[in-house]
Amino acid sequence: MEFKAKDIAALLGGVVDGDPEISVNNVSKIEEGKPGTLAFLANPKYEHYIYTTQASIVLVNKTFEPAHEYSCTLIRVESAYDAIATLLQMYDEMKPKPVGIEQPSYISDSATIGEKPYIGAFVYIGRGAKIGNNVKIYPQAYIGDGVVIGDNTIIYAGVKIYTGCVVGKSCILHAGVVLGADGFGFVPEGDHYKKIPQIGNVLLEDDVEIGANTCVDRATMGSTIIKKGVKLDNLVQIAHNVVVGGNTVIAAQTGIAGTTKVGENCVFGGQVGIVGHLTIGAGTQIGAQSGITSNVPEKSVLRGSPAFDFPKYQKCYVVFRKLPELYGQIKDLEKEVNNLKSK
Repeated sequence: MEFKAKDIAALLGGVVDGDPEISVNNVSKIEEGKPGTLAFLANPKYEHYIYTTQASIVLVNKTFEPAHEYSCTLIRVESAYDAIATLLQMYDEMKPKPVGIEQPSYISDSATIGEKPYIGAFVYIGRGAKIGNNVKIYPQAYIGDGVVIGDNTIIYAGVKIYTGCVVGKSCILHAGVVLGADGFGFVPEGDHYKKIPQIGNVLLEDDVEIGANTCVDRATMGSTIIKKGVKLDNLVQIAHNVVVGGNTVIAAQTGIAGTTKVGENCVFGGQVGIVGHLTIGAGTQIGAQSGITSNVPEKSVLRGSPAFDFPKYQKCYVVFRKLPELYGQIKDLEKEVNNLKSK
């Protein structure tokens, strides 16, 4: 399908700067733009590409002021990043979606399946499971006994949801996600460890997205809770009885130990490690590879391992980078002092 600049601008509430009749039928990155495609410029560090791109249309912020001549048609919008996200979402919704129940698959007689489902081949749905309307479950997924899945949720291939877990509406679970595996609970008993039964579950509220191969462990008792709007990246580990507050975003390879409570609207970089039984205040930002070993107040900005206040971390890091030079200076001073002592 082709779309004219004037139609795209009307859809996004933008203003055309150039040829309103020019058409596009695909999208491209601005640095790889081709005729007939639409690109976007949101990050100023990519601005130099707008003067050379072959893309026919480029979305830009209304505040963009070109420094040189350019050949593309611009559509000025409030936020180019938000605008391209809207267009990509619309494009994704236009793609055909699978429907129906493929065979072979197993659905327990006591399971309840809502309207307009897609259940791929080799899916297993256990006793008493309740699947909402317009749910899509891709091949080789395992849905355990008593699992509840809300309307419009997507379960991609190879996802495993253990007994009794609850998934809200409009969630997305990417390939390899495991919900409800046993929490890591053991107690020393002589020369070995005794397993503590994990009898709780995992509760995902609405609009949660979980990346590939992420694991959320079931609670020892009660629920491990991922609240509304949380986004977890690939390879994240959430331990038993953790609570992750609403609209929190956690990047890949982060691990949160048992019973820690994370507030809403937090942002964690990749490879963050958080020990158990802590409270992380709402609005906290934690830089990549940081280690958290104590409670964190609201709206903290932390970096380092163990982590501390980010501005102070930056000052310390400047000194850390100079340690080899400082060490050399200290050794030189020691030599001078020893020479003075010998005299």
